[in-house]
Amino acid sequence: MSDDGWRGRWPEGLPVGDAWVAAGASREVVFPYDGSVVAQAPEGDPVLAGQALDAAAKVRREVGRLPSYVRRAVLQDVHRDVAAHREDFERLLVLETGKPLVDCRVEVERTLLTLETSAEEVARLHGETVPLDLLASGRGLVGFWQRRPIGVVVGIAGYNYPLLLAAHKIAPALAAGCPVIAKPAEPTPLSTLWLVHLFREALARAGAPMAAVQLVTGDAEVGRALTTDARVGAVSFTGSAAVGHAIARAAAPTKVLLELGSNAALVVSDDADLDAAAAAVVRGGYYASGQACISVQRVIVVESVRDDFVRLLRAAMAQVVVGDPRDEATRVAPLIDTRSTDRVLGWVQDAAAAGAEIAAGGAAQGRAIEPTVLVDVPAGQRVWDEEVFGPVVVVRAVPDLDAALEAVNESRYGLHASVFTRSLATAFRAIEEIEAGGVVINEVPGFRSDVMPYGGVKDSGIGREGPRFAIEELTVTRMAVIRPGEPE
Repeated sequence: MSDDGWRGRWPEGLPVGDAWVAAGASREVVFPYDGSVVAQAPEGDPVLAGQALDAAAKVRREVGRLPSYVRRAVLQDVHRDVAAHREDFERLLVLETGKPLVDCRVEVERTLLTLETSAEEVARLHGETVPLDLLASGRGLVGFWQRRPIGVVVGIAGYNYPLLLAAHKIAPALAAGCPVIAKPAEPTPLSTLWLVHLFREALARAGAPMAAVQLVTGDAEVGRALTTDARVGAVSFTGSAAVGHAIARAAAPTKVLLELGSNAALVVSDDADLDAAAAAVVRGGYYASGQACISVQRVIVVESVRDDFVRLLRAAMAQVVVGDPRDEATRVAPLIDTRSTDRVLGWVQDAAAAGAEIAAGGAAQGRAIEPTVLVDVPAGQRVWDEEVFGPVVVVRAVPDLDAALEAVNESRYGLHASVFTRSLATAFRAIEEIEAGGVVINEVPGFRSDVMPYGGVKDSGIGREGPRFAIEELTVTRMAVIRPGEPE
C-alpha cells in the first residue's frame, strides 16, 4: 500500500459548526525522517475558535438530550470506519509523527479499543437511588441522583499520539452527551482531522448535529481562546506540565483535566529477574523513539545487582534498530523536530560533562538520536530530574529497596512506575508506597490499558482518562429529592 492512501479522505478547511470553513492560512506538515512536506494543513485562528465555541454552545442542550442509542451508534460507526481504514491511518501517523510503524499500529489498535469501550460505556452511564430516611426529617422522601453532561468540552492533544489522544478526548465527551472541540498539536493535525470527519459523518447519518464534534488548529492564542471561554464546561489537556499549569490558571474556575509529563522510574530489586528487567528497559525505554510520557527513563538498581544488570542492558541494546520509521524493523527514528533533538542531545552532553558514563549511544545518527544509556548520573541533571522525551535511559544504583522507593518518590512527577521483583511482599509494598497514578510489577511502566483509570499525581496532572473514567469526569451529578405526598 502506498503512503498516500489517506489523501482526499476529508474536506478542505476546518470542521467548524455544521460545515467545513476555509482557514486564512496553512502550515506545512513535515515528515521528521527526511524533512519532506507531507501536506499543507489548514491553520486556524482565534476568530475561528470563537465560531466553534458559538456553535458548540448553540447545540449544547441538543447534544445533551441525544438518546443513548444515538450516542452509542455514532461511536460504533466511527469504530467501524477507523477499522476499515486502519492501514491508511497507520501510514499517515508514521508520516506526520515520524514514529516507527510498529508504534503507529499500536496507536490505531488502542484508538479502536477507546472507541469501542466508549460506545459500551454509554449503557453504563447512570445514577442510583439513595435512602433519605437516615434522618427523621427524610422520612417519606424519595432520593436519587443522575449523571448529566458537563457542557462544552475542549480537548487539546499532544503530538506524540495524535489519533489516540484525540479519541481519548472526543469519544468520552460524546458518550457523556457533550459537544467537543478538538485542538491537535500544530505539527500533527492530519489524523485528527480525518477522525473528526468520520465523527461528523456518523453524526449526520444519525440525525445529530455535526457541530457536536469540531476541530480548530492553531497556536497558543487559539488554545487560549478555547480554554478561557466561560461557556466551556471542561478542558482536557495532554502535554507538558508547564503548559498544563498555565491552562489551569487561565481557565479557572472551569474544570480542567491534565495528563502531563513524567520521568517514569523502573526499579530493579536485588531479587529481580535481571534478564527480564534489562529486556523491559529496552522495550519500554525506546518505543515511540522515547516520545511517550510513561516510557522508561529512570532506572533505579539495587547496588548488589548493579554490575550484572548493566552488563545485560548493554548486551540487549543491540536489538534496538535505528532507521526509517516506515521500516518494519525500526524501533527508533528521528524525533518530531530538530529543536527536540538538540535539547535531548544537550541534556545528554550536560550529564556526561558532570561525570555520567555513556554506556550506549549518546550521539546523533543522521536525524535520529542513538538509543542512549547513561550510568551514574549525578544529582541535579535535567536528564534525571525532568522528562527527557527522547530515546534516553538513565541508570543509578542505590543501597537497598528502601532507597530505591525513596528515589522514585523524590521526583516532582508521579505518572507511572514499575518494580521488578520476585517477592509478593515487595510488590505490595511498592504499590502502597510509590506516589504515582499507576504502579506496574514485572512489566514496563508504559504498560497501559485503556480500560483502566489513567492519570498522575503531583506535576503529572489531575483527573483520569480511560473511557469509563473520562466519561465520569465529563459529567456532573444531579441530586433529586421528591416528597410524593404530605409529610407523615
